[in-house]
Amino acid sequence: MKRSAKWPRASFGLSSRFVEGSAAARRKQPAFQARKPLAVITLRGDAAAEAICAVVRRIPTGWVATYGQVATMAGMPRRARFVGRVLQHLDSTTNVPWHRVVNAKGEVSFSLSRNGGDVLQRRLLEKEGIEFDDRNRLDLERTRWRD
Repeated sequence: MKRSAKWPRASFGLSSRFVEGSAAARRKQPAFQARKPLAVITLRGDAAAEAICAVVRRIPTGWVATYGQVATMAGMPRRARFVGRVLQHLDSTTNVPWHRVVNAKGEVSFSLSRNGGDVLQRRLLEKEGIEFDDRNRLDLERTRWRD
């Protein structure tokens, strides 16, 4: 069956949006305020590890920080896993208080690859006066370090 010239094609009301001269195309887009960029420092290798260690050294006795918090304070937001890797590879004779960094749930991160470091971390935190509940969590609202 042939269509006659009088019979228009179905447009479903979408054709006016894509025509350059249409009202929808001329309408101004709402102006949103630009977000402030985070202070991001491009650190690699030893410089990044040293920035992380400098932040962890500043955590006072009896306080904790999260991996993400340390990453943000070191100028590397959203690099919490990198903080964990740096702290995991520290020498055992280091003066960095690595045990004061916990996960965002307020727990000591348990892993088989830590070779008992998770139990040691909990003992060191308890020695500093940080209390754990029956679910092995500490109260981040009370013990989180805010710089």
